[in-house]
Amino acid sequence: MKKFLYYIFILLLLISCSSNNKGVDPPNPPDPPVDTTKDLTIFFVNDQHGQLDNFAKIKYIVDEAKESTNVIVACSGDIFSGNPVVDNYPEKGYPMIDIMNRVGFDVSVIGNHEFDYGEAILTDRVNQANFDWVCANVDMTNSTIPQPKPYTTLTVDDVKITFLGLVETNGKDGDIIPSTHPWRVENLTFSRPESVIAQYSNVKEQENSDLLVALTHLGYQSFGGSISDLDISTQFPFFDLILGGHSHEVINTIVNGIPIYQSGSYLNYLGKAFIKIKDRSILTINHTLIDLNSYPSEDEDLKAVIDEYNNQPYLSDIIGNSQRYHNRQQVGCFYTDALRGAMNVDFSIQNSGGLRSDLNEGDITVREIFEISPFNNGTVIYSMTVTEIKNFLRGSGSGFYYSGINIDQVGNTVEIRDLSNNLLSDNTVLTLGTNDYIPAVHDSYFTMAGDIQTLTAAETLIYYLENIESTVNYPSCSRYFRFQ
Repeated sequence: MKKFLYYIFILLLLISCSSNNKGVDPPNPPDPPVDTTKDLTIFFVNDQHGQLDNFAKIKYIVDEAKESTNVIVACSGDIFSGNPVVDNYPEKGYPMIDIMNRVGFDVSVIGNHEFDYGEAILTDRVNQANFDWVCANVDMTNSTIPQPKPYTTLTVDDVKITFLGLVETNGKDGDIIPSTHPWRVENLTFSRPESVIAQYSNVKEQENSDLLVALTHLGYQSFGGSISDLDISTQFPFFDLILGGHSHEVINTIVNGIPIYQSGSYLNYLGKAFIKIKDRSILTINHTLIDLNSYPSEDEDLKAVIDEYNNQPYLSDIIGNSQRYHNRQQVGCFYTDALRGAMNVDFSIQNSGGLRSDLNEGDITVREIFEISPFNNGTVIYSMTVTEIKNFLRGSGSGFYYSGINIDQVGNTVEIRDLSNNLLSDNTVLTLGTNDYIPAVHDSYFTMAGDIQTLTAAETLIYYLENIESTVNYPSCSRYFRFQ
């Protein structure tokens, strides 16, 4: 009997427990993990040097991307100097600023050629830009130019990216300036890039940014003793990404875990980096180099604006004839012959970096001359002894095209002869015609007063073609000297 009652009790207990659980939901499953990955596309260019035409394609590409992802558009400097449509516009450089504004650029580092027009003009262009200028190694407080930020933090949706700007300072031996005309940066103070970078090692944390990008105009590899993008990746590895310029290269590499990109020059390419960000670092990055010259689509409205800027009939004026294609060295011979002839001097020189284009066979237009000589450098005449000329050629460390004399290195000495190959004595005085950039950079060798001319270097070439010799024909030419 006791055993029977025990079984009845157990049965009732089970029924009671079952009844109490009726209507009770099972426990909820745990919430799925939150995806904290962020997407960002950065479009970037560098060293466009006044080229406008492909910006209509860039705008089309950028606007299309903005429909589906977060987008930032960046420039690594040297937006001016190279296209007379921009360089000779009544407001020098304004077409470039206007077009970059219309494309929707967000940030640009200041390149060395941004200073080519001088302080007053750069002041106006900086004020007209709708994008941020960054440069951590320049002090402009003694000039009229607005002081650029060392860095800027851009927020797109929920993505925060900090860009630190740096410009090269290899413009003059014994000085710290960019590679521009020294007279045009007299009120500015520059620091070596490598001397300031470490100050910003914690800026990513201070800004609470997802990524820190070095937006540089230094070049991929070292030149002239200044730091390069390659150096930054190893010496200052707190950057997540380096977007560079200045060396006109296509760069797509990863060094010390840091991607380094550069998109060539003259707006032939548009760089694109699609980035997945997680926990404030790059999870994945996909680089694409877009060939703008073959890209089929463009923004029609911006194309119309660019076409209007390009409508400069005077640039198509024919002023001479080139009997053949002339490479840069042959152009150097024409250039110095033209300076010597138009300036009526004994000899002339021209720095190789001041020649920016070859010369095609056929009619020579005004546009072509301004593309060869885009920097609006003035011209000047000096009277120098042969000794002074030799000291300059030996000590400058630079190479020059020349006309009117013969120059040879014999051992550790320089010999200068006239065009009849007669050796000139050291006390012989010669008149030198040159652009004013050379004596400004090498001022320790040009302590004497120069006779400043009224024409720029490009205008002097045009005068020569229109009034002295309109035919250019140099089958071979090797008038270039650099002391070794």
